[in-house]
Amino acid sequence: MNALPTDHFLNRELSLLAFNERVLAQAQNTSVPLLERLKFICIVSSNMDEFFEVRVAGLKERAAIEPHHTTPDGMTAKQTMHAAEPRIRTLIDKQYEILNSDILPKLALEGVRFLRRNHWNEAQAAWVRAYFFRELMPVLTPIGLDPSHPFPRVLNKSLNFAVELAGRDAFGRSSGAAIVQAPRSLPRVIQMPEEIAGCEYGFVFLSSILHAHVNELFSGMQVEGCYQFRVTRNSELFVDEEEIKNLRDALKGELSQRNFGDAVRLEVADSCSTEMIDFLLGQFGLKHADLYQVNGLVNLVRLMQIPDQVDKPELKFLPYLPSTPAALSKFDDIFSVIRKGDVLLHHPFQSFQPVIDFITQAAADPNVLAIRQTVYRTGTDSQLMEALMRAAQSGKEVTVVVELMARFDEEANINWAGKLEQAGAHVVYGVVGYKTHAKMALVVRREHNELRRYVHLGTGNYHARTARLYTDFGLMTCHDGICNDVNEVFTQLTGLGSATHLQHLLQSPFSMHTGMIAMIQREAEHARAGKPARIFAKMNALLEPKIILALYEASQAGVEIDLVIRGACALKPGHPGLSSNIRLRSVIGRFLEHTRVFYFLNEGAENLYLSSADWMDRNFFRRIEVAFPILDPRLKKRVIAEGIKPYLKDNTQAWEMDDTGTYTLRRPRRALPISAQASLLTSLTK
Repeated sequence: MNALPTDHFLNRELSLLAFNERVLAQAQNTSVPLLERLKFICIVSSNMDEFFEVRVAGLKERAAIEPHHTTPDGMTAKQTMHAAEPRIRTLIDKQYEILNSDILPKLALEGVRFLRRNHWNEAQAAWVRAYFFRELMPVLTPIGLDPSHPFPRVLNKSLNFAVELAGRDAFGRSSGAAIVQAPRSLPRVIQMPEEIAGCEYGFVFLSSILHAHVNELFSGMQVEGCYQFRVTRNSELFVDEEEIKNLRDALKGELSQRNFGDAVRLEVADSCSTEMIDFLLGQFGLKHADLYQVNGLVNLVRLMQIPDQVDKPELKFLPYLPSTPAALSKFDDIFSVIRKGDVLLHHPFQSFQPVIDFITQAAADPNVLAIRQTVYRTGTDSQLMEALMRAAQSGKEVTVVVELMARFDEEANINWAGKLEQAGAHVVYGVVGYKTHAKMALVVRREHNELRRYVHLGTGNYHARTARLYTDFGLMTCHDGICNDVNEVFTQLTGLGSATHLQHLLQSPFSMHTGMIAMIQREAEHARAGKPARIFAKMNALLEPKIILALYEASQAGVEIDLVIRGACALKPGHPGLSSNIRLRSVIGRFLEHTRVFYFLNEGAENLYLSSADWMDRNFFRRIEVAFPILDPRLKKRVIAEGIKPYLKDNTQAWEMDDTGTYTLRRPRRALPISAQASLLTSLTK
C-alpha cells in the first residue's frame, strides 16, 4: 500500500483533546444529575493529567530528540504542541467556569456547599482553627528556602504551597520564601459537622484551611502571600528489557522515580504573584507556555470523593442491578452451562459475577487440573486473584501472565505477582518488548477420563469495579477450536517456539493486522462485484495508517462503513472522493464505552469479532492481543442487537464527526430520543 498524503489524516493529540471536550460537555449537560456532572469535571481533570504525563511529555522529548520527525498528519512535535496549547487552555478555562458558575452554585441550593474562608462565620472559623492544630500542624513541614535548605523535590501531581515571607526568623534568616508540602495522607476535602456548616453537607478544602493558618508555621514572620501549586511530570517508565535480568526488580526501581520525572506543566492559583510564578517556573525548568493559572483548586480530581459522601440519590444516576443470563441463574455448575452452549456477557448491564464464578468454581473444583489467566488491570482488591492463589495452594497448576508494564497499574501488578508466586502459582511476564493486553482465562478440567478446556475471552479487564463503569463483552465457551487457539497463545507466552496458525483467533503481532485488512479488502471486492458490502467497527481509537488506507479504498469501492470511535481518531469520514461512504460517531454517556466490535457482512455470512485491541499501531505490532469470533448464531444476533444497532440509532449521546475532525452532537428533532446506554439499561438490567 502506498502512503497517503498527510492531509488525509487527523492529528492524534488534537483528536484526544476533542474527546475531552465531549466529556466536558457531559458536565455542562443539565439533563445529567448534578453530582454526576461533578464527576465528569473530575474525569476531565484526570484525563488531562494523563494527557500531560504521557502525550505532552512525549511531544517534548520528540521535539528535543527528533525535531523534524512528523506523524502521519504531517505535523512535527513542536507544531502539535503549538496547535494543542490554545485548545487545552480553552478546555481548562471552560471546565472551571462550568464548575464555579454552574455546578457549585446549584449544589449549594441542594444543601451541598463548599465553604470558602472569606465566608466563614465565627463558629466555622473556630472549627477550622481547631482542625488545623489537631490534624494539620503536627504533620506539616515548612521548608524555608536558603543555601542550607534548597528547593525540595516536589512529587508529581502533589499539592504544595509557595509562601512569600517578610522579616527574620529566630536565626536571623530572611530568605523571603518557603515551601509547604501537603502530605498525601491528608484528605483534600474535609466535611464539616452539619451543625457548624449550617447546611446538610458542608465541605472545606485543605488548601483553605492551610491558607487561613499558614502564619502559624512561620512564627514571628509576616506572610505576604500563600499560593497553591502543582507540578505534572513525565510519567513514562523506561526499562531496557533487553539489558535487565529481572523485569520485576527493574520496574520496582523505576517506579520510585516516576514521581520525579521531568516537569511538563505547572498549575498555580490565579492569585499567584508574578514574582512567585517566575520563581517556580525557574525551579522546574519550565516556560510560560507550560503555566496554567486556574480559578480554584489546582487538582479537581480530588472532588471525585464528594458524590460518595453525599447521600442524595436525586442528584445521581438512577441505580441499577445488573442481570445474569437465565442459563447461569438456573444452575450452580457454570461448567455444565457452558457445555450446553456459549455464554455471552454484556457488562455493565449484565453482572461480572459469572466471570468471578468461573475462576472461583475452577479453584474449588477437584476435577480442575490447571488454570491459566492473563492479568493486565485487576485492582488492588481482587476476588479473582484470591481465587487463583487458593487454586495454587490446593495443588492445581496455576499460570498467570502478569503484565507489569500496564501504565499506572504497575505497582498493583507487581504486588499481585509476588503474592501469586508465594501461593505457588507460575508467574510469567509475557514476552520481552510486547505488552500482554489480551484478556483470556483457560481452565482444564477432567471429565469422564478426558480433559476438556473452558475459556473466557473478554474485551475488558478482569476488574470487578471497572466492570460496573465500562461497557464490555465477555464470552465463555468450550468450543474445541477456540480453546485450542487460546491454549496455543498461552503456550507462546509461557514458553519458546515459533508462532503457529490459529484456527479461529486473530492474534497480534502475527495475524490480526493482516486479517483485519484482508476482511476490509474482501468487502471492497464484493462491492466492486455489485454485491452488498458492509463494515461496522466500534473501538476506543483508530490510528493505524494502513487500516485507514484500507477503509478509504473500501469506501471508494462502495462499501458502506459505520465507525463508532470513542476517543482518538486519525481517519477523515465523509470526505468527497476519499471517504464518502464512511460515517463516524463517538458515544459519550454514563458508562465508558470500551467494547471493541468488528463486523463484516461477507455476503451474508456476517463475520463478527470481539477484541481487547483497538486499531492502533501499538495494538497490532507491539502487544499480544486476540480478536475472537462469535460463532453461535444466537449470540451473534445479540451482539448485533446490543453492540451495533443501538449505537447507530443513538440521537442523544452520539457525536458525529466530519472530515475536519469537528464533532456535532446529534439531536432527536422529530424522532423519539434514543440513547444506546439507556436502552441497554432498560432491556438488560433489573
